[in-house]
Amino acid sequence: MPNTYTQLHIQFVFAVKYREALISSEWKERLLQYITGIVQHNNHKMLQINSMPDHIHILIGMRPNQAISALVQNIKTESSKWVNHNGFSKKRFSWQEGFGAFSYSQSHVKNVIRYIQNQEKHHQKKSFQKEYLDFLKAFEVEYDEKYIFVPLE
Repeated sequence: MPNTYTQLHIQFVFAVKYREALISSEWKERLLQYITGIVQHNNHKMLQINSMPDHIHILIGMRPNQAISALVQNIKTESSKWVNHNGFSKKRFSWQEGFGAFSYSQSHVKNVIRYIQNQEKHHQKKSFQKEYLDFLKAFEVEYDEKYIFVPLE
């Protein structure tokens, strides 16, 4: 797109279905690398990625040639297939429906990168559910709590 200039920094946050702790430390890095490849294949810039056993944070420099929902759907679909194809999880792996997407100015990017890098330390103090609700409140996103997390069937 000639003469199109953007600076879009988006953090995606989404959970493993039922918030189950299925992302094992044994294959976590390979999953993060695979997702990085998906982001790059879609011509976006990976700025930071990290996960906990039950959720993931992805910060990208996003190009305006793709809808956010299309990119997240692509990441979720392809990474779930990859995990299951490789037999990494003892249970069928899938991501929970929905996601959070939060935008940041250039001046906040370094702090968001640090925040994502330090997920393990951060979650010693705060649960994922509390963290996610705090994001929604801080960004003034209206939500219905009954749709935030899918309960275990």
